[in-house]
Amino acid sequence: MIITKVGRRGQITIPRQVRQWLNLQEQDRVAFIRAGNAVMLLPLTHTLLEMRGSVPVEGPQDFQAIRQQVIAEHGQRIGKGEA
Repeated sequence: MIITKVGRRGQITIPRQVRQWLNLQEQDRVAFIRAGNAVMLLPLTHTLLEMRGSVPVEGPQDFQAIRQQVIAEHGQRIGKGEA
């Protein structure tokens, strides 16, 4: 277990060993993902633009319909207190 302190303004330093495990460099971005009472630290190594085309799809996609579906599902999760 590695422990670090929270600073005055809520900032933390990611310990060297953790940075090495995750291969984090200066200016890298990370995401904090809540999972129940735990929080996971996930390195963001690619942008969405860099991922474009990495998932094979069949035929044209209706992005407007996809956005509406995601918004509706997110609203349901918020209503249930899950988001």
